[in-house]
Amino acid sequence: MLYDFDICQKNRQLLYNLMEKLSLEQLNKIPEGYNNNIIWNIGHTIATQQLLVYGLSGEDIQIPKHIVDLYKKGTKPEKSATTEEVEEIKSLLFSTIKQLEEDYSNGIFTSFKTYTLSTSGGILEKVEDAIAFNNFHEGLHLGYAMALIRAI
Repeated sequence: MLYDFDICQKNRQLLYNLMEKLSLEQLNKIPEGYNNNIIWNIGHTIATQQLLVYGLSGEDIQIPKHIVDLYKKGTKPEKSATTEEVEEIKSLLFSTIKQLEEDYSNGIFTSFKTYTLSTSGGILEKVEDAIAFNNFHEGLHLGYAMALIRAI
């Protein structure tokens, strides 16, 4: 599992680096032909990780509910993120990984609700599957964010 956590940490660092080099306007811009923006993609990775790992394990999610409501699957940007919201997302990029590592090491994930992925039909059967799939999912959204940079 250490490798899975390391991959996630590196991906999150790349997302953070994008946030650091872009303006608030750039993070919020939805280019023509797209239905979301860079900050949505980054917030979505955080919300999804929480829902896949904590939610399917029957544990309380470790982020504010408003973040989940704004960035979960099926949402799109309804308003521009503020500077404060961007800072909150920056902080959550790393605090959520640290918390997940601690919780996993402490063995809190004792149950898991099997979940069929809508994208591939694959099945997540245990928390380790959710953690591994989450890395794939975050990589997709890193790529999408990078594509959005070229479009803005």
